[in-house]
Amino acid sequence: MYDVLIIGAGAAGMSCALVLGSAQTKVFAINKRIGLIAHQRASHLQTALFNNVLGLEPGTLGSDILLQGKAQLNTSYPHVDQIENEKVKSILKTSDGFAIATNKDIYTSKIVVVAVGYTNLINIEGLESYIAPHPKATAAKERIWLKNENHLIADGLYVAGTLAGLRSQFAIASGSGAQVATDILTLWNDGNDAHVHDKI
Repeated sequence: MYDVLIIGAGAAGMSCALVLGSAQTKVFAINKRIGLIAHQRASHLQTALFNNVLGLEPGTLGSDILLQGKAQLNTSYPHVDQIENEKVKSILKTSDGFAIATNKDIYTSKIVVVAVGYTNLINIEGLESYIAPHPKATAAKERIWLKNENHLIADGLYVAGTLAGLRSQFAIASGSGAQVATDILTLWNDGNDAHVHDKI
């Protein structure tokens, strides 16, 4: 049983995993089991070029960020499980959380964060009733979102990034993933505001 299972390792999913992973020394986060299903074949980062993102060298490639993010997570927070080469087929509510079925296995988690792209090609059983046309994308592109309130779809089920109804900007998607992570940390901290800052 995972405490949190993040689906998608793009900007939002990876940011969420990094923030959650960095909280390992907090009393309320010790021994929390965190997983990341890194299926991102259709990630928009694959073709992205960044010249306008604070902190990134102009000319940074999204494809490099995808690789560097996984390496950073593995090096800095190896307690976060990275599940590779699996595609999520369904997310179904159970009595104590969710059952997440992939093309290879079935996982259980108390909390799920959906952080995949916002194309209408999404095909995850259990999410159908939350899908609607994206409120901030051009209609002709047929983008979607998962209906939510402040990233929360339903009890224990979160969405992050463009699929949360946000615009397609790297910094926005990253911030969305970090926001979801701090919401989860706050939940673990009995509702008391929680975030993680590293200081010199």
